[in-house]
Amino acid sequence: MTSSDQWKFANGWLACARPVPSPNFNARPTEAAPELIVIHGISLPPGEYGGPYIEALFTNQLNPADHAYFSEVAHLTVSAHFLIRRDGAIVQFVSTDDRAWHAGESCWERRANCNDFSIGIEVEGCDEERYEMPQYRVLAQLIRAVRNQYPAIQHDAIVGHSDIAPGRKTDPGPAFDWLQLKRLLGAVKGE
Repeated sequence: MTSSDQWKFANGWLACARPVPSPNFNARPTEAAPELIVIHGISLPPGEYGGPYIEALFTNQLNPADHAYFSEVAHLTVSAHFLIRRDGAIVQFVSTDDRAWHAGESCWERRANCNDFSIGIEVEGCDEERYEMPQYRVLAQLIRAVRNQYPAIQHDAIVGHSDIAPGRKTDPGPAFDWLQLKRLLGAVKGE
């Protein structure tokens, strides 16, 4: 596989992502195509990285007995299209052709139910702790690949979960470096 082939999609699945199919998805509404990318921050348990728990949450296999916090979230049926681990590894849970359950109650440009028309990308991290450079590099490549696949996603249609659910969500948080992402996407000239 060439380096350009690894960023191609087949039936909504990215070649370079490790597939971990989630049952938490459904079809997009008729004629709803991705027009928005929503960036999230996630860590399970909060502030801890690298374990199996995010994948367990998104596949309905999170054991509430494994950590005190898990009793608060183990019952949720949630997912995202992608997860970018701290080292830049990509996991894919839902085909981008389908509707992942990542945004919840949300609104963007006066349109509710952002899950209907968005791609959800989880970045392993938390609001207060710096994200890693490999994550930004992979995120920029993933955004380019998604936008190539879905050209209706405009350059300004890349938002944080907090932007579409203000007051309810804070991620990816103040530690997420939007300027760095914009530089990597070529939207801002480097210093």
